[in-house]
Amino acid sequence: MIVTLIVLCEIAFWVLLAAGLALRYVAKRPRLGGAVLLCEPLLELVLLVVTAVDLKNGAAPDWKHGLAAVYIGFTVGLGHSTIRWVDARVAHRFAGGPPPVRPPKYGMARAVHEWRVAGRWTLAAVTALALLQGAVWYVGGDGDVASLRSWQQTMLFVLGINLVIAASYTVFPKRDPGRERDTERVSGPPG
Repeated sequence: MIVTLIVLCEIAFWVLLAAGLALRYVAKRPRLGGAVLLCEPLLELVLLVVTAVDLKNGAAPDWKHGLAAVYIGFTVGLGHSTIRWVDARVAHRFAGGPPPVRPPKYGMARAVHEWRVAGRWTLAAVTALALLQGAVWYVGGDGDVASLRSWQQTMLFVLGINLVIAASYTVFPKRDPGRERDTERVSGPPG
């Protein structure tokens, strides 16, 4: 039941997103479209309640309960940026909006961008970790919480990977190849 609900929440996320953007740009009802988009967090609330009730009714905690916590965490950390990303593209394509801003490719601007991305993933992972720990406490010492602990380790791995990526762009910033050629022209060949 939990996996089905996660799939339904994901489908509902995209349906609500499409409906909200259609109302905003096609029907020219931006407030109503915004209201529909604000319904997105209700999906996660329903999933959280159903998961808690399932555990309360004696279900053994397994990978499905952990997946529900991870899904909610990802939605909290990445849902808003996903909506903004899609909104910018729909506004440009169908409503004459400005072209979407592309992330910087080089230098410290790219490092700052990567730290922002890592921040969103960190929020997602920390939210999932907190929900998973809440589930561990909720189940108590009598239940087998190995699958929940496994999901926590996975979230720590995801968190670590994102921090390493962001740090690598800070320590080893990607250089603009066009600027390097310009610098060579100005300084002349070595010799």
